Amino acid sequence: MGFLRDQLDKVKPHFHKGGKWEKFYYIYEAHETLLFVPNHTTKTKGAQIKDAIDMKRMMMTVIISMIPCLLFGIYNVGYQHFLALGQEAALLDIILIGAIQVLPVVVVSYAVGLGTEFAIATIRQHPINEGYLVTGMLIPLVMPPDIPLWQVALATIFAVVIAKEAFGGTGMNILNVALTARAFLYFAYPSQISGDVWTYLGDGTAVSGFSGATPLAIGAQSLTTGENVVSSLGSFGAGWADGMFEFSNLFFGFIPGCIGETSTLMCLIGAAILIMTGVGSWKVITGVFAGAYLMGLGMNAIGLNEFMLMPAHYHLVIGGLAFGAVFMASDPVTAAQTETGKWVYGILIGVLTVVIRVFNPAYPEGIMLAILLMNVFAPLIDYSVVNANKKRRLQRATV
Repeated sequence: MGFLRDQLDKVKPHFHKGGKWEKFYYIYEAHETLLFVPNHTTKTKGAQIKDAIDMKRMMMTVIISMIPCLLFGIYNVGYQHFLALGQEAALLDIILIGAIQVLPVVVVSYAVGLGTEFAIATIRQHPINEGYLVTGMLIPLVMPPDIPLWQVALATIFAVVIAKEAFGGTGMNILNVALTARAFLYFAYPSQISGDVWTYLGDGTAVSGFSGATPLAIGAQSLTTGENVVSSLGSFGAGWADGMFEFSNLFFGFIPGCIGETSTLMCLIGAAILIMTGVGSWKVITGVFAGAYLMGLGMNAIGLNEFMLMPAHYHLVIGGLAFGAVFMASDPVTAAQTETGKWVYGILIGVLTVVIRVFNPAYPEGIMLAILLMNVFAPLIDYSVVNANKKRRLQRATV
């Protein structure tokens, strides 16, 4: 590391004012602070870490917590590939297919996203921080495995420019950047992100009777066909993938879906890392699960359509609810900041997720829309909580 430090110090004068690469100073600074602890404190406004941990270490903790989802996602893409083809495969072959399909998405996300940030920083002459290190991993994990790379690049540029830089950069954005990228593709190219993209087939042909539909897609379809969703989940794929949609299989994640969202178990491992390190809010995460489960019970009691009759605990393991609760809803920038507000924010996300799933089959993946909606209302929740606290204190003061 000493050699690298010497090389950085050698070229550093060229990036300072008056140097030949002066306009690229913030790009140099970004690489330097990523490799070494900076010798200065952040001066810009926005979300700050007032602790022994700095932003770089916080972001790296989040990335580490997502590694189980990434590794399982690579395995599951390969597993679903051979399952759809009706072929047996060795573990190494499964991982190889998954890596070939997943890693390019990760590379494109980081290359395009960081390139966009570097370009904007050079034009606007403002510092670059480590915020995109997390976003660059989140974007691939919420994409289907067969997503075209050009769409990943386009969505990444849109999200960085509109959802982040337009608001002033990391710590100032209102909407979750990765979910903004997914929402952009969901509405701009709905057939590509919600069609037959959930299982990577390559040059092969799926076995007879195969459907790469997700559990949520099956549930949404039941609303229009009148089929019983519980029966569909239990019997779907009989003959070639018996038990695919049993609760245990849904929990472990061996189902078609987005790269990093299928396994509730891997998401819970990530949640444990975030909570134990103090990076993630257990109140928000617990609130999302509690809100979804309670609303699921309420829907069971009403039972106006087949999707409402799905057991409440199924809502916790299908779609991206677990991933959204752990890695999206708990984002410290876009979530509520007050302690009471975190509970309200999380519970409302869970409630809205189930409501959107049940009543609007056109958007079965309710967690995405629920989080983005509550991102907008998070400041109002905090404002209401603070105002209520002030009123209580004033009342106590006058007694």
